[in-house]
Amino acid sequence: MICKYAFKMLGYDKLAKDYNVKLVNLSEDLCSPTYVTINNIRFHFSVPKTIQDADLKINVPKIKYTMRGIDLTCALKNIYGCNPYTKKFRYHPILAETIVALNKIVRFDLHIIDGYIVSGIQPRRLGLVMSSQDPVAIDAAAAEIAGLNPQKIKYLQLAEKEGIGKISYKPVGAPIDYFKSRYPRKDFKKKLMGKAYATLLLTGLGEKLGIQ
Repeated sequence: MICKYAFKMLGYDKLAKDYNVKLVNLSEDLCSPTYVTINNIRFHFSVPKTIQDADLKINVPKIKYTMRGIDLTCALKNIYGCNPYTKKFRYHPILAETIVALNKIVRFDLHIIDGYIVSGIQPRRLGLVMSSQDPVAIDAAAAEIAGLNPQKIKYLQLAEKEGIGKISYKPVGAPIDYFKSRYPRKDFKKKLMGKAYATLLLTGLGEKLGIQ
């Protein structure tokens, strides 16, 4: 969805006005060109000035299942939205490398996972908040909570290789097993839909059908 319409539909415009907070559409921001190479793939991105000039950058993602081959949307994948290029579906065939490339050039100071309400087979009040300065470690923990093996998630492996963070972590606070036992798993229908969605994107049919 186009960002300016999403802001209005989700009530962000009103919220920003009520609390006197500046709401920025990064696709309309001033940008500077940046180049980075990941897995022998050279990327050219435009980095928004708002992010470049920020004294403190806090990333607030949610834990979500996503398409096959990526499996998890959390801290690292959330930075994908900082790319102001509007036709992001063009990166889907190399999504793992794209996620890592963006995290390498756009470093955030703190990552706070909002896991108060999560979704899987159905939404559930999980009551979870996690924070870390390491996006790879916090994503690895989130993956385990969601019942996924972080060692099998390509972009986590690649992010560790590129020095963005470490998959190993030391949890502090409530035991992860408590949240893992309560996280709603995907049912067969959602798994099947995820496979179909991934096939559309990887074959190029998704772009023809307007799926981003």
